[in-house]
Amino acid sequence: MDITICIGSSCHLKGSQDVIRILERLVSYHHLEDKITLKGSFCMGECTNPGVCVDVDGERFKITPSASRSKLQARLSGAGGIKHAERRDGWYL
Repeated sequence: MDITICIGSSCHLKGSQDVIRILERLVSYHHLEDKITLKGSFCMGECTNPGVCVDVDGERFKITPSASRSKLQARLSGAGGIKHAERRDGWYL
């Protein structure tokens, strides 16, 4: 599964760095490094829409850092490693 996060100036201001950290933590915690490739891309052309642009295997959607854990976890469950949310150190993984 390929996941590309926009790191252009607009998405950067909307929290793309937080979304990246959340994704990295989810992938690492659930040992999905061999199933998921994380990439960054400058401007994905969604600057006027709210949230950070994320592309998962060709499907684009917009997320905010505050909603990213639950949305990304639900989307990553298709990668075969995330079964349920667990709270660890204040994070839902």
